[in-house]
Amino acid sequence: MILKTKNLIFDLDGTLWDSRATIIKIWNKILIKHELIQRELKPEDMDQYMGLLAHDIVKDIIPGIPDLQAKEILSEIVAEENKTLHLEGGTLYDGVEETLKNLANTYALFIVSNCQDGYIESFLDYYQFNDLFVDFESHGRTQKNKSENIQFLMERNQLSTKDSVYIGDTQTDYDSATFNGLSFIFCKYGFGKLADPLYEPAILTFSQLKVHI
Repeated sequence: MILKTKNLIFDLDGTLWDSRATIIKIWNKILIKHELIQRELKPEDMDQYMGLLAHDIVKDIIPGIPDLQAKEILSEIVAEENKTLHLEGGTLYDGVEETLKNLANTYALFIVSNCQDGYIESFLDYYQFNDLFVDFESHGRTQKNKSENIQFLMERNQLSTKDSVYIGDTQTDYDSATFNGLSFIFCKYGFGKLADPLYEPAILTFSQLKVHI
């Protein structure tokens, strides 16, 4: 399936990079300090949460935690994450840097993620990708869901659904794309799965993206 595309809108976690090794240390440090977990979390423990809203992650890891305490813990985690990611970054998936730099010569690149405010900025700053992307939006900045944030970004940049595509790795990504009338490319190497296991177009490596646009 070849798409006639001008605009590429990317998810971040599970699509462009894997930040688990960096952020898991922060979650463990803060949750243990507040005596909220009995054992340290492992990177694979975060797989099921990547791409979800941070508040929902805290509530699931610590069942029954009061909303106010969850908010306070999350604020502490977010501040530490943004500071640390600026210094240590995450792990880019194979082919991401080369492919993005190549794509930026032909396409307009964007990011929409469910992350906190400052998280996308840390990604762009650490890898010096700011010049590659036209615009981005996050849940942390708008407090809106991914479907709405995709809509905001498209309206702000006057993007057409006919020549735009969303690239992500979860069912939420697929649902948010189709809600906005966008074509969707599924990253099989990421954290999520789709309800339709035979969905196409799908890519096994990031560099394969060039074949589908």
